[in-house]
Amino acid sequence: MTDCTALGGRTALAVRPRPHRAGRTARVMVALCAAALVGPLPAQSPPPAAASAPVSPTTGPVSLRIVGGLANVNQYTRQEEPFWVQELPRLSGGKLRATIVPFDRAGIRGQDMLRLMQLGVVPFGTALVSLSSATEPLLGAADLAGLNPDIASLRRHTAAYRPFLEKTLRERHGVELLAIYVYPAQMLFCQRPLKGLADLAGRRVRTASATQADWAEALGAKPINTPFAELVQNLRSGNVECALTGSMSGYTIGLQQHTQHLFTMPVSWGMAVFGANTTAWSALAPEQRSMLKQELMRLEQAIWADSERETGEGVRCLTGEQDCGGRSGRLQAHAPTSDDDQRRRAVLVDTVLARWLQRCGQTCADAWKQTIGPISGIQAKPGLGTP
Repeated sequence: MTDCTALGGRTALAVRPRPHRAGRTARVMVALCAAALVGPLPAQSPPPAAASAPVSPTTGPVSLRIVGGLANVNQYTRQEEPFWVQELPRLSGGKLRATIVPFDRAGIRGQDMLRLMQLGVVPFGTALVSLSSATEPLLGAADLAGLNPDIASLRRHTAAYRPFLEKTLRERHGVELLAIYVYPAQMLFCQRPLKGLADLAGRRVRTASATQADWAEALGAKPINTPFAELVQNLRSGNVECALTGSMSGYTIGLQQHTQHLFTMPVSWGMAVFGANTTAWSALAPEQRSMLKQELMRLEQAIWADSERETGEGVRCLTGEQDCGGRSGRLQAHAPTSDDDQRRRAVLVDTVLARWLQRCGQTCADAWKQTIGPISGIQAKPGLGTP
């Protein structure tokens, strides 16, 4: 159920899970609740007071409302949900408790998460960078398509970009960055053989972000932006013939039943940011904020370790190299060649980075030059990013 509830004279959104078919109605309700909350705000306006706030010891524990990442994938079921529901009461000595629902089961569009966090409609939430980047391109710098052929590269680029990301979220969106999550490497699943990047030309490819679409288009493919929840349906219908998604995520939703080939080059990693509306965050007691920062860093590290492990495990499950509970696939895996790697880098520099800077402007050009550029050895071409 999604409804608007009066709390202490303020309007807040109570989000409860509903079957996926109710998503359209719930999305409308979310928009109406956001409008009722405060009406339109400029991008840098301070957020309203949040629904969650400390209470005196006599009134019981503080209850936090969390909107998590994608449903039905291991990051949510094994990490996010257990942390908030099971571990938080113990870690806080019973002073904090939480309810959590994945955004794609709460009737919330991923593209709206950052805005709803700014408004305080979602006090604590997980925003997928690929979706939030549609309105805030600078969020996606560390996970541009083709930038990170391995998780070691992703770690370096994320560490270099993190201070700028924290500052941007706080100052432009009223969101306190508390953790950065990452999904297993996103690879190409195809119904026809795909032995190299040259074979992608002419194919309809499911993509999940603007930079993935730029990457696919530069290789001659036709990008089709499709939500994760609709990926299988689009493969079944023939709307797409290849799909970019995580290796383990693809296994979990059964892509081994709908595709026959897997190209194992990591194209991107599906980064997500977990943050809090700054008013909701400030309302917590200092010791609660300190504890949450420490424990969320531990959660972040666990999610990254799982994503690294599950990238390889997903490939083994999809190809039948590993016993995965009777659901192993028989996909044929194709590893990238040195020519493929050279082409990946060329497409990144000539198309993906260039178009990202054109969308994002001088702020992103300056940020790249000061953060990821020196680490990656890839400099923006002169003039790109200039309005």
